[in-house]
Amino acid sequence: MSNRIYNILFHTHTISGIIISALLYIIFFTGSIAFLRDEISAWEHNKPIEENYFNTIDFDRSLKKLEENKNLYGRDITYSHRYFEREVNVSMTPSKDSSLTNENSGRLSNYLFMDMDTFEKKDYQSNYSLGEFFYRLHFFAQLNFFGRSGYLLAGLVAFFFLFAIITGVLVHWKKIISNFYTFRPMAKWKTIWTDAHVALGIIGLPYQFIFAVTGCYLMIGYMVMLPPVESYLFPDEPGEIANILNLEEEVDNMEFTYTPIQKDFSINHFAGKILKKWPDLKLSELKIINYGDANMYVQLSGSPGFDENLLDRASQTYRIADAKLIAEKSIDSPTSYAQGTFNLLRRLHYGDYGGYGLKLIYLVLGFVTCFVILSGVYIWLVARNKKSVSKSKRTFNNWLVTIYTSVCLSLLPITAIIFIVMKVFGESYVADTGGVRKDLIYQVFFWGWLILSILFTIKRDNHFTNKTCLVLGSILGMLVPIANGVITGNWIWISLQKAYTQIFVVDVFWVLLSLTAFFAVLRISKKTKASAA
Repeated sequence: MSNRIYNILFHTHTISGIIISALLYIIFFTGSIAFLRDEISAWEHNKPIEENYFNTIDFDRSLKKLEENKNLYGRDITYSHRYFEREVNVSMTPSKDSSLTNENSGRLSNYLFMDMDTFEKKDYQSNYSLGEFFYRLHFFAQLNFFGRSGYLLAGLVAFFFLFAIITGVLVHWKKIISNFYTFRPMAKWKTIWTDAHVALGIIGLPYQFIFAVTGCYLMIGYMVMLPPVESYLFPDEPGEIANILNLEEEVDNMEFTYTPIQKDFSINHFAGKILKKWPDLKLSELKIINYGDANMYVQLSGSPGFDENLLDRASQTYRIADAKLIAEKSIDSPTSYAQGTFNLLRRLHYGDYGGYGLKLIYLVLGFVTCFVILSGVYIWLVARNKKSVSKSKRTFNNWLVTIYTSVCLSLLPITAIIFIVMKVFGESYVADTGGVRKDLIYQVFFWGWLILSILFTIKRDNHFTNKTCLVLGSILGMLVPIANGVITGNWIWISLQKAYTQIFVVDVFWVLLSLTAFFAVLRISKKTKASAA
């Protein structure tokens, strides 16, 4: 590689990394926590559930609960279990019975969450949880003030991250092996940051590459599928992109007859039939077409489990009137290339196909990537803190890195704070003020994050910010499982005894994260004393 090409790659790697560094740090920090989205929701609401929960649901009883205050006749009703929690998504289309007026509830679509143990119904705002918050924050959904601007921003960050990875590998290619084995803990801070940046960057390289590629695909691909973009690409063929990708299950055109069904029916019966044929199937979706009509259908679908099969799904469609099986997709049926690719990229990004062992690996590598990002910023600062650089540029660089450090590192203590606040005050806030959990999360997290970032920026001491955030994070993190034990009585050992796996995992996560932060503080203190001596 010529010196000119090397310099171009080196500078583009540095510039692209600096531009996205703070946003990328937020994505990986909140995304790492979002790997425990389902566990956090169960921990926050104190609602652990058993494996294959969707298979055990009493659909007949839930439909009766829905009929208590809604007209279901003529609707298409979908139960979907996107996440592993007791609240199941229930969506209902407007009734196909044209005799209903707009004032009737049957003429309006509905979307809600239903607890399938208590059959309590909630809207999205009332069911909002910390797990949902961090999941959406990691692709900036909260910034969607103008269309899908947050999603587009996350997609662009993923694209530039992919560019930074490729250029970084090319820049370090000749010395990538020797630099990996080089670590000088007693050297200057710049040397330590450089050694750690290269070594940990290489360790996390496959992980980072996967998330750069899948992040680009999911976010930018999602933007392409939005109606305005799709209408521009395929003006005469609406829905063509979904057809190309084959992302929708093919369902026959099942006409509404305006004739109520004349027999009793049980949805549970059909759920039992598909599970009898495929006992290991994990159901995740139920569709009821033309509810209550003579031409009523039910479609159940699921997968054999992501830990066993990443790509395939199985489904059965029955006509209720004569209980006839009219369509079936077997687990062994071939999956299209487009559908298989889409499923594979999603599974690689979500990391939900290998149990808690894989989630632990993803978590560790996610936080390692945060360190790689921050160390890269410090290397950039030290390399430009020279007398040959003008004083105005050095001042700007110092302010820039100070702001980056304050915004990024304050995420740890504010995350611990919001966990404690929602566990201690979440239920009372809703009961006493009539507010929604989402508002409390937003107010505490974003205002607290802003205040901490401003205070650390004013202090203008990166070492102080680093040490203080780690100390606060370790202390407050230890208080998270204590708060859970005091409020719910589910202390770590009790959760383990009762097999409340989800609650246990969240408490242990905070204990391990706090201990890691505390250990990092000790190492920083020892290094600082050694440098001073």
